[in-house]
Amino acid sequence: MARALTADIPAMTLPSLFIPHGGGPCFFMDPDGGPPDPMWRPMKAYLASLIDNLPERPKAILLISGHWEEDRVTVHTGSGQPLLFDYYGFPEHTYRLRWDALGAPELAARAKALIEGAGFPVGEEDARGWDHGVFIPLMVAVPDADIPLVQLSLRNDLDPVAHIAIGKALAPLRDEGVLIVGSGMSFHNLRVRGQQATPLADQWDAALADAVTDPDPARRAERVANWAQLPHARFAHPREEHLLPLMVALGAGSDGPAVRDYHDHVMGWAVSGYRFG
Repeated sequence: MARALTADIPAMTLPSLFIPHGGGPCFFMDPDGGPPDPMWRPMKAYLASLIDNLPERPKAILLISGHWEEDRVTVHTGSGQPLLFDYYGFPEHTYRLRWDALGAPELAARAKALIEGAGFPVGEEDARGWDHGVFIPLMVAVPDADIPLVQLSLRNDLDPVAHIAIGKALAPLRDEGVLIVGSGMSFHNLRVRGQQATPLADQWDAALADAVTDPDPARRAERVANWAQLPHARFAHPREEHLLPLMVALGAGSDGPAVRDYHDHVMGWAVSGYRFG
């Protein structure tokens, strides 16, 4: 059974993460549970190592997915949710996947209070299922579903400065045993694939990595907030909902170091993951 969040047990400071969540149910396409297409195996291995590479096992996870937007940032307050199979055209068995982690209402209330304390209105909901930006990577990272989860929405204005500030407001959770995860893709243009995408995707990825890993935290935040000025930004993200979880993770990382801890190519795209703090 998943553990409840407890505030009375001292915790080490956890990093915040921006992770790639892949494409649809990419890690689970074999109905017999076999390994994914070789293209996806390095990403799966990275996700599988996330928890073991932390200073301690999280008491709970707060995750922001590129697949949930609301007029105002909204927190899921339920004790657990069914899965929302918000992908289309995949094999029938991928609509019967299971990941039965508990929710964490105590953490939801704490996150809401922190964000409101920073001046942002916060909505609540308890009925929406966990989308595939949640359950696909976490089925790999937390296969036993034994870490409670709270999902937080993006704001549908996709304002990078606001999302960095929201992340900064959540930073105290890292000292309370909570792993803050932004789940998206550093490149997300579904209209281009293969070698026609790679040269420009590589240039974008290099520029983004340089901004995200800037050693000066204030300059880092400013450069990433101005992501649309980087080379080939709109080629990489015609719409930036899959990039905005990076803003929250960066903000939550506060003044700590930033490193790119994953880099690979899938579908001709350069894809990266980042760790803050």
